[in-house]
Amino acid sequence: MDRKTIVSQWLQIVLGLLVFAFGVHLTIWANIGLAPWDCLGMGISYHTPLNYGLSMTAIAVLVLVIDLLMKERIGYGTIIDALLTGNFVQMYNDLSPIPENGNLWLGIAAMLVGFVFMALGMWLYMRAGQGCGPRDALLIALGKRMPKIPIGFVEVLLWAVVLVIGWLLDGPVGIGTLICTFGAGSVMQLVYSVLRFEPRDVKHRDLFEVTSALLRKS
Repeated sequence: MDRKTIVSQWLQIVLGLLVFAFGVHLTIWANIGLAPWDCLGMGISYHTPLNYGLSMTAIAVLVLVIDLLMKERIGYGTIIDALLTGNFVQMYNDLSPIPENGNLWLGIAAMLVGFVFMALGMWLYMRAGQGCGPRDALLIALGKRMPKIPIGFVEVLLWAVVLVIGWLLDGPVGIGTLICTFGAGSVMQLVYSVLRFEPRDVKHRDLFEVTSALLRKS
C-alpha cells in the first residue's frame, strides 16, 4: 500500500461521509422523531448533569471502548468520521433552503430516502478499509458474532436495544424513532444486497499499519 493509495482512500472516506451526512440531514429534516441513539442521548441528559451534546460524546467514547474490547480495528477512517460527520450534517442543515418539514407522509418519505443515502455513504467509506466510526464498528463487531444474520437485521437488533434503553431513561420516542429502529437496517440490507456488499468481509487497516506505510521510504 503506497501513499497515493492511502490518500485516495482518505478522499473516498470523505466522499462517503458527505453522502452519509446528507442522509442524516434528510432524517432530521423529516421532523417526525429522534433516531434511537439521539433518544438515548436525550434520556441520559435528563438524568445526569450532562447536556445532550456531552451525552452523545460520552456515548461515542463508551462505544469506542466497547469496540476496542471486541477487538475491532481503529483506523484513520474512525478519526475522520469523528471529526467530519457531525460538521457535514450541520453544514447541510445550515445550507438547506427548504423550511423544516411539517407533513407526516412527506417526512416518512424523506426519512426512507435518507436511509438509502446513509447506507450508500457507509458502503463508500467502509470499502476504503481504514476503519469505521464507533457505532458502525460496533455493528460490524456484533455482526461478526452473529454471522448467519444479515448485517441489516443486526442493526435492527442493535438499534432496538438502544431504543429500549433510551425509552427507559425517558428519552422522547415518536413515529420517526420507530421507523429509524426498524427501517434503517432493513433499507441497509436491501442496498447492500443490490451492491453485493458484505461489510463484515472488509479487512480494515489500523492506525499503526497506515502510519507505517506513510512513513516508509519509497
